[in-house]
Amino acid sequence: MPIVSAPATLRDRARPAQAAELAGIPWLAVLDPPQRAHAAAMVVVAEAEVGDLLCRIGRPATFWFGVIDGLLKMSSDTEHGAPITFTGVPPGAWFGEGTLLKRESYRYNIEALRKSLVAGLPIESFHELLETSLSFNRYVLNQINERLGQFIAAREIDRMTDPDTRVARSLASLFHPVLYPGVGSLLRITQNELGYLVGLSRQRVNQALGALQAQQLIRIEYGGVRVLDLAGLQRRLVSAPQAAGRPAAAPSAPAAPPGA
Repeated sequence: MPIVSAPATLRDRARPAQAAELAGIPWLAVLDPPQRAHAAAMVVVAEAEVGDLLCRIGRPATFWFGVIDGLLKMSSDTEHGAPITFTGVPPGAWFGEGTLLKRESYRYNIEALRKSLVAGLPIESFHELLETSLSFNRYVLNQINERLGQFIAAREIDRMTDPDTRVARSLASLFHPVLYPGVGSLLRITQNELGYLVGLSRQRVNQALGALQAQQLIRIEYGGVRVLDLAGLQRRLVSAPQAAGRPAAAPSAPAAPPGA
């Protein structure tokens, strides 16, 4: 009988980060040169395949993770087995600092929605930076503060039934300039992926994108969505409670799909 080797895990695929990959890590820039060089040497990267779990509920935290390229999903399972999606995790994002600070096990899953290049800093290196770098402490504190505001807003909007508002909220959160500095103005995402994050069908996401494009808030491009007016998307969120219970306006024309 031929011997079949087990597939390599994400940890097995890890390798040292290259210079171009390190250049896209935002928190390295706040460190002084000696700390930056030491931390950069500790960072590893790996390619996550679709469906790979970087973090799993109940597993101890061992790395601070970031996304160099790709798209991840943060979710949890309820007692009835139904998954709850908290947010998407696009390029430039680093996450899980709260779990590392408390040295707890994960209370959520992080899954790759597409083939993604992810980075990791070992937990002991993370704590070493906390103990020795004031600028790193400020960076992490700002991250936690921004993330708290994001989740409070998500909780409020999730109570609404208007699909257009749900799609607008998800898009606005994915373009957060502090939490996700690597996104810029164009997010590489498909309608299926956005549907996973919002909890809507691909067809309903298409209608919502068409409505937002008709309002000149976004532009649908091949392979992604470009935000034209982030403040406008955020204002739509603020005014969303007044729209609760009213049917969403139909788009003036069908939206073109943002990629395959």
